[in-house]
Amino acid sequence: MTIPTLGTLSGRKLVTDLQSFGLQISEQTGGIARKGGAGPSDHKTITIAGQTVMVPVYTSGARHSPFQASPPDQHGASTLLRDGQTLGTIHFPAAPRFYGLSTADGIPYWKIALLHGRDTLATTVHQTCIRYADRRTSCQFCAIGQSLEADRTIAYKTPAQLAEVARAAVELDGVRDMVLTTGTPNVVDRGAAVLAESARAIRAAVDLPLQVQCEPPRDHGWFQRLRDAGADSLGMHLEAATQAVREKIMPGKATVSVDRYMDAFASAVPLFGRGQVNTYILAGLGDSAADILALAERLIVLGVYPFVVPFVPISGTPLENHAPPSADFMKSVLAPLGRMLREANMKSTDIRAGCGRCGACSSLSAYEQ
Repeated sequence: MTIPTLGTLSGRKLVTDLQSFGLQISEQTGGIARKGGAGPSDHKTITIAGQTVMVPVYTSGARHSPFQASPPDQHGASTLLRDGQTLGTIHFPAAPRFYGLSTADGIPYWKIALLHGRDTLATTVHQTCIRYADRRTSCQFCAIGQSLEADRTIAYKTPAQLAEVARAAVELDGVRDMVLTTGTPNVVDRGAAVLAESARAIRAAVDLPLQVQCEPPRDHGWFQRLRDAGADSLGMHLEAATQAVREKIMPGKATVSVDRYMDAFASAVPLFGRGQVNTYILAGLGDSAADILALAERLIVLGVYPFVVPFVPISGTPLENHAPPSADFMKSVLAPLGRMLREANMKSTDIRAGCGRCGACSSLSAYEQ
């Protein structure tokens, strides 16, 4: 059997269902995976109908998913089943070649940056956050400290290390863009300074489009400095659509209100360009579909691309038992949002770098077609 392409109604539904339910896999399944960290995690990369997507596999929900994957063969090919019925063949991509290299001081490249989706390199420059250690202020879904505690990364990636890994990832694996995010190190520049320093070093070493991600800095002059340092796009992530949900789920980050984000977006878009400023919205934290779509409409008017992804509960966080959004809920958001983006001529394919361009954590791009 052949799995339908993501541009079809049945293809969109399949990927949306997979990202909501997760996927049962065998312990022997290899490929590219991500546990813990600062963003959506507990995923494994799969290629389905020619598209590379991230699907939850390490969550409690995934262990009870109706979707199963057979152990892959030597080429990474696996049979995808739903409730025991064969749907077709998927692939688990092999680890990229740059993962086999280490720095001169012995740090594996994969501890410095990881491959996301098909060809996006991503790193958390500062693997710490001023809010993480105190659950009264931390984002309840965040696992930024877990991968550090498990020795899967290092606390701080220097500009020289990032430049070295980025160059190797481009030369060995054809990486096409890079995401630089960070835990929030202070409440003034909120990480913009370290991102600018990192971006400058990477762009001096390799011609690679970059997205930088941080909370809105107090001084909006940082947007020009980030642009001058070589950043092609900017991510400032609201995570939730309404202030009430933000205060409940991310009490510390919610002190930077939605209105302050909107002001920051308005300052950044003229510098980076329409559609080159993005925000991440996690569907399933408590916002209604109407709440998310109302915010998305405001963002699109400003020229901001709203990248809506299904919330994935990460093991070991306060929200590890929080149910992910249903596939029906995701479709109720993504279908109208796809139309809104299409009508506004704001497409993920036009984003120069970043999560929206990669698109692997959401089926949103399929709804733009």
